[in-house]
Amino acid sequence: MTQINSIFSTLKSALKAHGITYAELAKKMNLSEATIKRIFAEENLSICRLEQISQVMNMEISDIVSLMKERQFRLKQLTEEQELEIARDPALILVGVCALNRWKLEDIISRYNITEHQCVQKLAQLDRLKIIELLPNNRIKVLVSPNFQWRKNGPMQNVFRETIGREFFKTSFSKENEMLVVLNGTFSRNSSLEFHKKINKLAQEFENINLDDTGVPIKHKNGVTAVIAIRNWQFGAFESLQK
Repeated sequence: MTQINSIFSTLKSALKAHGITYAELAKKMNLSEATIKRIFAEENLSICRLEQISQVMNMEISDIVSLMKERQFRLKQLTEEQELEIARDPALILVGVCALNRWKLEDIISRYNITEHQCVQKLAQLDRLKIIELLPNNRIKVLVSPNFQWRKNGPMQNVFRETIGREFFKTSFSKENEMLVVLNGTFSRNSSLEFHKKINKLAQEFENINLDDTGVPIKHKNGVTAVIAIRNWQFGAFESLQK
């Protein structure tokens, strides 16, 4: 995540914490909502605009920068042992994924076959792992960094990889909310690196949309998984034809 990405991610988080929507921000800045959405979508902002947005929240630019730095020092990755503790417990994986997606306790127990007591126990485990802070009245505060990632080839990635291979692709991808795109090309090293950057930006946009929908009631949302993978590869059938 670049500093520009971090600033916009911090702004979105701060606006959400202050309960300010894009529509309300636009009104206070005498701009159209479409303009505000474009600013955040394109991540293009002048210092003057940044100051205006900060003032709407009764903050200074320095406050935004401090908040950004604080977020960057949050937990970015678990240890192998911590991930293994989660990976061994499907219920803990479930509650952990929901918590990282900003679900409330009541959202989790209303959607899944898990009691409030069981859910609180799992949240307490996540609190001990410093992934979340379990606040009074069982409110959940996410503690991990915005660019938190599971360990490369670690226990959790292995769980997801097995699940993706076994379950994710068992569909025709023909429903309205489904999409499968397979691309083949021949890239130079520089082009490959450039495309990786674009993929990282797309992944960040996925997270931004996820955060934008935090306030939408859970009954109006569904779990969404996007698998983005790229590697130097060709069909096995081609190998016998290769010189």
